[in-house]
Amino acid sequence: MDAYTTIEAISVLLNLIFLGLLIIQNKWCWPFGIVGSALGVFLFVWPDAQVKLYSEAILYSYYVWIGIFGWWNWTSKQSEKNIVSWSIRKNVSALIIGLGVFPVLGFVMDEFFDSNSPYLDALTTTFSFIASFLQAKRVLSSWHFWIVINGVSIYLYYSRGLELYTGLMVVYFAFSMYGLKIWKRDLKVASTP
Repeated sequence: MDAYTTIEAISVLLNLIFLGLLIIQNKWCWPFGIVGSALGVFLFVWPDAQVKLYSEAILYSYYVWIGIFGWWNWTSKQSEKNIVSWSIRKNVSALIIGLGVFPVLGFVMDEFFDSNSPYLDALTTTFSFIASFLQAKRVLSSWHFWIVINGVSIYLYYSRGLELYTGLMVVYFAFSMYGLKIWKRDLKVASTP
């Protein structure tokens, strides 16, 4: 196994641990996500691999920072410990922001970088920014975003030859549906008097 594949495998493992702990709302998910994401940055810009998913590299850099925020938010004494449900208006606002931002990022990646799949890459990146922030704030609808993002990312990663990350996205897709079910249950339990 070469260095690239080893880093990809370690990143996948750490991100799987992150997801499992996130679903059960264990604060220790965040350190695993931080390190797994930091390794992911290298995968997307690794010179010899020709992956060239620069928006994904930006996204995984953001995951490191949102991981730090998530860790702080989930361990803070003032932090809301329960799942919250956003109104339709807030969710639509998040959707509109994402739909406004992704074409701009796609254009930048297409015009100024040698990015592969610049618009699809920008789409998943933009909405992943939104979904990650929502998860750090324990917003239920984050899982709706993730279901779509992970489904699209399966194709994106497969098209770039990232077999392990493609497999990770398949698992993420399935577990996003499971995470939605668990968080819905937890929201219902918390709101029952």
